[in-house]
Amino acid sequence: MTGQAKQAPRDHSMFDADLSGEILNMRLLQRLWAWLKPYRKTLLVSAALVLLASFFAVLMPIVFTVVVIDHIILGTQETPSLGMVAVQEWVSSALDFSPIAAACVIYGALQLAWALLRHQHTLTLTSAVLNGLRDLRRDLFKHLLTRPSSFYDRVAVGRVMTRVTNDIEALFESFRGLGSLVGEFVPFIVALAIIVSIDIKLSVLLLCILPLVGLVTALFRKASRELFRQVRQSVSTLNQNLQENLAGLGVVQLSGRETANLARYQGVNEENLAAETRSMRIETLYHAFIDSLTAAAVGIVVWYGGGAVIQEQISLGALILFTRYLDMLFYPIVMLGEQTNLLFRAMASGERIFQALDWDERIHEPSHPVALTERLAGDVEFRHLDFAYEPGNPVLHDVSFSIAAGESLAIVGPTGSGKSTLIRLLARFYDFDDGQVFLDGIDINQIHTRDLRTRIGVVLQDFHVFAGSIHHNIALSNPKISREQAIEAARKVGADAFIRELPKGYDTELSERGRNLSQGQRQLLAFARVLAADPEILVLDEATANIDTQTEGLIQTALREITKDRTSIIIAHRLQTIQEANRVLVLHHGRVEEIGSHEALLEQDGLYATLHKLQFVDQETDPDVIERAVSRHGQA
Repeated sequence: MTGQAKQAPRDHSMFDADLSGEILNMRLLQRLWAWLKPYRKTLLVSAALVLLASFFAVLMPIVFTVVVIDHIILGTQETPSLGMVAVQEWVSSALDFSPIAAACVIYGALQLAWALLRHQHTLTLTSAVLNGLRDLRRDLFKHLLTRPSSFYDRVAVGRVMTRVTNDIEALFESFRGLGSLVGEFVPFIVALAIIVSIDIKLSVLLLCILPLVGLVTALFRKASRELFRQVRQSVSTLNQNLQENLAGLGVVQLSGRETANLARYQGVNEENLAAETRSMRIETLYHAFIDSLTAAAVGIVVWYGGGAVIQEQISLGALILFTRYLDMLFYPIVMLGEQTNLLFRAMASGERIFQALDWDERIHEPSHPVALTERLAGDVEFRHLDFAYEPGNPVLHDVSFSIAAGESLAIVGPTGSGKSTLIRLLARFYDFDDGQVFLDGIDINQIHTRDLRTRIGVVLQDFHVFAGSIHHNIALSNPKISREQAIEAARKVGADAFIRELPKGYDTELSERGRNLSQGQRQLLAFARVLAADPEILVLDEATANIDTQTEGLIQTALREITKDRTSIIIAHRLQTIQEANRVLVLHHGRVEEIGSHEALLEQDGLYATLHKLQFVDQETDPDVIERAVSRHGQA
């Protein structure tokens, strides 16, 4: 290419390969922050709320133990109360409450404030994370929409869908968990400071257990790392298998493949079950061990602290406070273990998401695109075009022909001869060398694909229906197509009559893939869609292949309407459609075998004549007939 660089061959298997699996990838977190940054004020509010709630969580056990047990019941106060004794005395005096009643009021107020703050923290945190991930999902979807056909030729759609669905969800769960984890370490630090100030020896005994908890957490992470990766991979495989089966459900049922496909899906499902079960077993073992350590810590407090109370080294309230603070010391470590699991999944999901976002395979655009005139004439020329989807396996060989403005050209040939490839290259779904395809004398590689594709209307064999009304499916939200223009286009192709018979006319909602319409009706809608867009170049790729005889008259009338005064390229097997074209081009093994009018090609008695005699049926199933025809044509 002269106007654009050739892309190096890509290993698309890397899109599904195992990634680094780092537990904390700071570069990845920095990139994720770009989507959360617009909502940083909400995150700061959430952090402030959870910190305040955590402080109230520390105060509640102090009210129960130091204020009620030590100060009110026992009449002593050797343990720091963080000002709660003074607050209790003030409430008791101001409201004329008994000391116990005042303590209960304080405890209830702290509990209510803690609950409200935690609730508001959850709402603000979830709001910020959901908004950020919504933007990330939108940008990821936008990026995937612009990947070329060559990407989706080699990467399973189910695996791409996993990036947009499961992986985004994994990020949400992790960020929400990490936000809550921040609030758990505030009580951890305050509680640790308080118990150290009460009794240093008992505190040291408890702190000796914390490294053991950390070690167990680290071993758990190491053991579960590969298991969680297998879980993610099995989920991705499940999605791919499900998408393939549902997308091809008609073929599955027609070929009686339900049992075989169910067995295959069951196999993938069993692999997912095995991975999830192994993951759950090791996670359950981890939690059981942590619970045992917590119970052991309670035993240490009762054994050592009970003796200290008897010897009057610490108060009874302080001993009970130790037991109440055990959860605050151990729960953050347990949560850290759980969040390690979620964080690992999030890092893996983040890597997969950014792998998709960074996948820069694309159609190269010209650095200085040619500005097209308001209306093109519609001259199309192919000059010595060679093309291969895979290096070393050419599909088209030295293809040269031209189509004059307003002319219709029918392209025929056996399956695999390269008919549809020509159309894909004309619309620039794939990159190819400069100087091979021209539109009004302009190399289409010098035209931006966005501008080029608005000038080409394509009608495929299977009309794709989008969710929405009939009007929406004709106009496709194009602001240049008014409702009146959409209705006029439908009228010209003969679709207006059946549309008006529907319950809501043009506002009738179409079911998935338009199954509440017949094949002929969907095809008429396809013609209306193209006519409403008014392109200069029209491409019909097997657009009449599945039309019944009764509808054929309407279709032929519609074809005459949409091909009027525009350049048309028609790939078809129907004899009538081909006969009405100005010329016929015959492709075989990616080469131009013949080109000329229908009558002239019949007189040549070559490949086209043979296909004509076979009524364009046997050429799909009997390549030997075609080879004999080509040989006879060559000898002639």
